[in-house]
Amino acid sequence: MRGAAETGSLVEYRLPIGDELINMNPLIGSSVQVNFTGIINCVHCGTKTKKSFNQGYCYRCLMKLAQCDTCIIRPETCHYHQGTCREPQWGEENCMNDHFVYLANTGTLKVGITRHVSDGVSSRWIDQGATQAVPILRVKNRLVSGLAESVIKQHIADKTNWRTMLKEQPVQADLIAMREHLFGLVEMELDQIGSEHGIQAVNLVDMPVIDIQYPVSKYPTKIKSINLEKEGQFEGKLNGIKGQYWMLDNDRVINMRKYAGYHLEITTD
Repeated sequence: MRGAAETGSLVEYRLPIGDELINMNPLIGSSVQVNFTGIINCVHCGTKTKKSFNQGYCYRCLMKLAQCDTCIIRPETCHYHQGTCREPQWGEENCMNDHFVYLANTGTLKVGITRHVSDGVSSRWIDQGATQAVPILRVKNRLVSGLAESVIKQHIADKTNWRTMLKEQPVQADLIAMREHLFGLVEMELDQIGSEHGIQAVNLVDMPVIDIQYPVSKYPTKIKSINLEKEGQFEGKLNGIKGQYWMLDNDRVINMRKYAGYHLEITTD
């Protein structure tokens, strides 16, 4: 499932089915039926697999690809400089370039990192269901972004509570005030990272807060998660989409990103 938006606008979701991209926003309020055919293909190599890992990869790709290494989840453990990157060229293209450290409001405040801020909005913020976000640091590579995030997350969460994110529209937060507060707490640690990795390794940025809206007509009150592998299919009224989740009637939700590479049949009214 892919989501895109410009600042202040409604996220537009599209679901890849075969060679087509289905525009999901017009289906809000409609009945949908989804059937899992039992076929899973790796999103990288296309191989048929019995089990999916890391949101769509076969086991071989999970163990081989740099994008599936643990340093993707924990960037402070990046080992490119040690000469042990699984795919050095991929690392050069994706890790050895500028990254942003950001604050976001996903129901609670969190810190995170992203490579791209296209048209003012990062796809990472959309994936996490953030209603507000602001870049606070620009750093020279993924390793430094992880080191800076590790310092800041001693004072603020770095994980999204998906249940909190789905339950309601969060109260607006003063991200600029939080940014200044955090900078006061971690100034010495950020200076130390800069002294170790270069004077331009860590740069404070003054950027505006981005507001993001989601196509949701009704939020669930008591969340019931759908497991497509166990249930095989589901149907119901689509009340909204936020982050990686579809919200259906009767308080049911499903993480559609989890089923990347799964062959699905979808019908609507």
